[in-house]
Amino acid sequence: MVVYLIILIGAAWLVQSIFGFIQIKHFNKRYAEMRSLGRVAIGKKTGAFRAGTVVMFAIDKRNKIIKAAKMQGVTVFSRVRDLKGFEGKYLLKISEEDFKGIDKLTKLAIADALRSYDIISKGGELTVKKGWIDYLIPKKKEIRRG
Repeated sequence: MVVYLIILIGAAWLVQSIFGFIQIKHFNKRYAEMRSLGRVAIGKKTGAFRAGTVVMFAIDKRNKIIKAAKMQGVTVFSRVRDLKGFEGKYLLKISEEDFKGIDKLTKLAIADALRSYDIISKGGELTVKKGWIDYLIPKKKEIRRG
């Protein structure tokens, strides 16, 4: 009985990994399409038990939005879809009026894209938030000898 449970868990993990790989491949394809249009500003809002959201804005040299897309969902079946209503607007001049009909997680992801774009355009670096795995397995610090 225990062997069957282990096999079932292993099979579920394998299927999850395959679907996750397909989802990442789809995201990368859509990112490459948007990147061919110009620079891309990306923002995300992760949800612990709610749907996570990733937004992408393809922008021209004057920060005018050429195309907008988002991926939102809880499962590996989430796909990147067009985000209507932002084309032709300027990235740094998105107003509260532009958020009509947009859910809260998407608004937060857009705010993250604006913050990230601002940091990168000023020559800064984004800080990576620690995940739960980072707390479980701390990274070793380099020892410098001089």
